Amino acid sequence: MTPPPASARIELRLRELAQLFNSMDPSPFVDRDIDPDAEEFILSWARELPAEDGLELVIHLATVPPVDRSAGVQGAVQRYFASRAEIKRREFRQLMRRGRLSLVVGLVFLVGCLLLSELVARFSHGAVTDIGRTSLTIGGWVAMWRPLEIYLYDWWPLRDELRLLERLARMPVQLVPPTS
Repeated sequence: MTPPPASARIELRLRELAQLFNSMDPSPFVDRDIDPDAEEFILSWARELPAEDGLELVIHLATVPPVDRSAGVQGAVQRYFASRAEIKRREFRQLMRRGRLSLVVGLVFLVGCLLLSELVARFSHGAVTDIGRTSLTIGGWVAMWRPLEIYLYDWWPLRDELRLLERLARMPVQLVPPTS
């Protein structure tokens, strides 16, 4: 039997519970967005912690929160990060779709350039022809730049961000009221 993964703590100190949520969001308390500063703090700490560890958010409060609001904090935080993860999942799917389309367009253009290059070589010879053939070959391969960039590099940060948001959507939240 393997032991459960260690849980890394993210500790946040607030005057009151309302500081955790965006005051401009008109949604009910449990559906509110997290305040951008609090979100950035949580995300930056979570990025620094080992990916294999579970996460736990501990919120130290200077004032006692209302009972009705403190009960729904964990659900609100988890819902918020789950919705952010879903948005990131959509971005990832959109990037992959764009990559497939770019790949098809790039391949068609590359094949067209290579065929045109061969056609030029059959009917003409000389330095100008060689420059034209080389230009068509280079142009065809340049058209492959974006699909290769998407499939080799662009998807990694989105996948990493998605995994982080999914971890945050599962983390327990603990409120620590002030001690008298």
